[in-house]
Amino acid sequence: MSLRLWLRDRRLPAATVALALVAGIAQLLLWWLGPAPKTNSFVGPPRAGYILIDARMTEFNAIGQPSFYLQSPRLERREGDDSLYLNAPTFQLPAKQPNTPDWQGQSLYGWVNKAGTQIKLQGPVHMHRPPFGSTPATNLQSSDVTAWPKENRLETAAPTRIVQGASTISGVGMRANLTTKHLELLDDVHSTFMPAKPRG
Repeated sequence: MSLRLWLRDRRLPAATVALALVAGIAQLLLWWLGPAPKTNSFVGPPRAGYILIDARMTEFNAIGQPSFYLQSPRLERREGDDSLYLNAPTFQLPAKQPNTPDWQGQSLYGWVNKAGTQIKLQGPVHMHRPPFGSTPATNLQSSDVTAWPKENRLETAAPTRIVQGASTISGVGMRANLTTKHLELLDDVHSTFMPAKPRG
């Protein structure tokens, strides 16, 4: 039997074999002429986008006034995450009224969201405002406080103790608006208020 007759009787298998050979040759050419595959050189945990030592930051409100000052011995912005992670931050909340001192504070750790609208003060939190006019010094002790600096608001679910002069108030859970001077303790509230000294 001639080759021509053999191929005529086996057209489908012959076409399949020829197509497979063409595909194989095309794949070999692609591997040979194409670019080398990219290798991933990264090994290990996520790296910081950047780290700042002795960092200082100022947050501004919608009308361009400072709403929050923040300092940290170490500030880290992680790759792929635009939020900030802080070690031992100290902070100041500027007073909104004239002749009123700023609130000063510190916490163990801190976190600032990407937009800069929310700050989490983690671990023990201490805040202090110096005396002014007839208002005595005020100290606030709590933990895990969330702050919205542009709104001048604070909130926590943790036990909170506030001492102003000789008066003390404590409770579990707190909401505060420092602009309106509105303070709300949510549970297990105890207070001691000393009578005002008579004017002589």
